[in-house]
Amino acid sequence: MVTPTPRVGPATLNERQLRATATTLGGAGWAPWAPAKGLRCINCGALQDLDTVIYRCPECGDLLDVVYPRPTLTVEQLRRRWRRRRGSLRPIDRSGVWRYRELLPFWRRLSELVTYPEGDTPLLDAPRSAAYAGVGRLRFKHLGFSPTGSFKDYGMATGVTQARRLGMRAVACASTGNTSASLAAYASRAGLLAIVLVPEGQISFGKLSQALDFGALTLQLRGDFDDAQSLLMEIAPQLGIYILNSVNPFRLEGQKSVILELLEQCDWQAPDRIVVPGGNLGNSSSYGKALRELDDLGLLDKRPHITIVQAEGAAPLYRYFHDHPDRMVSVHPRTLATAIKIGSPVSWKKARRAVDWSDGWCTEVDEQAIADAKAVIGSDGIGCEPASATTLAGIRRLIHEGTDVPVQPDEDVVAILTGNQLKDPEYTVRYHNGDLWEEFTTQTHVVSHGRQLQCSFANPPLVVDATADALRRAIEPRLRELR
Repeated sequence: MVTPTPRVGPATLNERQLRATATTLGGAGWAPWAPAKGLRCINCGALQDLDTVIYRCPECGDLLDVVYPRPTLTVEQLRRRWRRRRGSLRPIDRSGVWRYRELLPFWRRLSELVTYPEGDTPLLDAPRSAAYAGVGRLRFKHLGFSPTGSFKDYGMATGVTQARRLGMRAVACASTGNTSASLAAYASRAGLLAIVLVPEGQISFGKLSQALDFGALTLQLRGDFDDAQSLLMEIAPQLGIYILNSVNPFRLEGQKSVILELLEQCDWQAPDRIVVPGGNLGNSSSYGKALRELDDLGLLDKRPHITIVQAEGAAPLYRYFHDHPDRMVSVHPRTLATAIKIGSPVSWKKARRAVDWSDGWCTEVDEQAIADAKAVIGSDGIGCEPASATTLAGIRRLIHEGTDVPVQPDEDVVAILTGNQLKDPEYTVRYHNGDLWEEFTTQTHVVSHGRQLQCSFANPPLVVDATADALRRAIEPRLRELR
C-alpha cells in the first residue's frame, strides 16, 4: 500500500477565500463551524487545508482549531446513534472517542481510526470530598481509568489517527509523563515510532516505565518541560516528525469527547461547574470547544462554568487573569504535581476563550492544599495523581473565597481527575508516612543482589543536553532505521 505524502507548510483553501465568519477568542462571536473542513486560526480566522502539517497559523502565528461544517443530524438522531453504539461489539463504536465521530469528522474511512479502545471512564460520587470542599454533592469524572491511566488517551486516539492518515512514520512529544506514556502506547498500536522528551529527574517512575515498556525512544532532557517543547518545535519539522503535544489541534479534538461522555452520564443535564487541573491547558481548551459546539447544536441545557485550578508554583494562567490581563507571563514552574509543572502553557489563549465563553474562573492552590485534597479523595476510595487533586483543593478555596460572584454550596459540581493513583505512588507513600517535602530528591540503587537477569528486550532512556544538535544526534539513527 502506498502512503500519501503529507503536505508540509502553509496551504490555504480556495486561495484564502474561506474565512471564519466571526472572531474566535470568546464571547458570542465564537463561531464553532466553518463552510468546509479545515484548520482555522483562532485569531485571524484564516482557514488552512485539513491535511497540512502545521501547528500554527502561517499568516499570524496563532493557534489553530480543527473545524467542520455544522452537522445536519438532529439532536435526537445524534443521541440515539451514540446510545446505540454503546451496545456494539466493534471497537470504534465502543470507544469513548469514536462513538461520537459525527463531531470528529476529519477522517475519510473508518479503517483509518486508531483505538485502544479509550474512554468510557466512570463518574463517581464522592461524599467525603464534597463535605471537605463544602458543597452538597461532588462527582469526579475519573479519566485515570483510561488504558494508559490518564486523560491523554482521548486525544492520542485522534492525534495518532491523523498522523497515520498523513503517512507520518514518527510521532513525538515533550512531556511531564502522561503524554509520553499515551503517545508511546498509541504509536506502538499504530506501527509508528514514538519519540518522547521528558525533563531529567522530573518524571515519576510510574510514567517513565510506561514509555520505556511501550518501546518509545525516550530522551531525558537536561532542562524542563518548556525547554523540551521549544526544542521539539524547532527540530521536528526538519526531521519529518509529527508533534502530538496540545499545540496540535487534532489532539484536542479527541479530548472533546470527555464532555460528550460526561453529559451522556448526566442524562444530558449539564452540571453547573466543571473543574479542571491546569497545566499546558489543552484539556480545558478542548472542553470549551466541545461545549460551544454542543450549545449550538441544542445538546446543552446550560453553560457549565469551566473552572481551571493551577498549582501555586506553576500558575501562569492564574497570574494572567489576576495580575497581567494584557499579556501572558511565563514562570519557572515549581510543584510536586509534575503533570501540571508547566510554566509556559501553549494553549493559554484557547483556555482563556473557554473561561470567557462559559463565565468560568481560574484559581491556584498551594502544595499543602493539593496534598491534603489528594488524601481526602483517597478516603472516598478514589485514587488519583497529585495534579488531579488540585480540583478538590480549588473547589474548597472557591467555596470559602468565591469568585467574582459567590459560589453556591448547592451547585452541581463535576471535577475532572486526569490521572491514575499509580502514576506517582511515591508521593502517596511519602504523604502517609509524614515524609513529603515541597522539594526533595531521591536516588534509586541496588544495595544487594543475587544473579542478574538478562534484559534481552531492554529499552533504556538516553540522557541528552537541552540543545537542538544533541537531540538530532539522538533521534536521527532511529529515523534511518525506518527507511
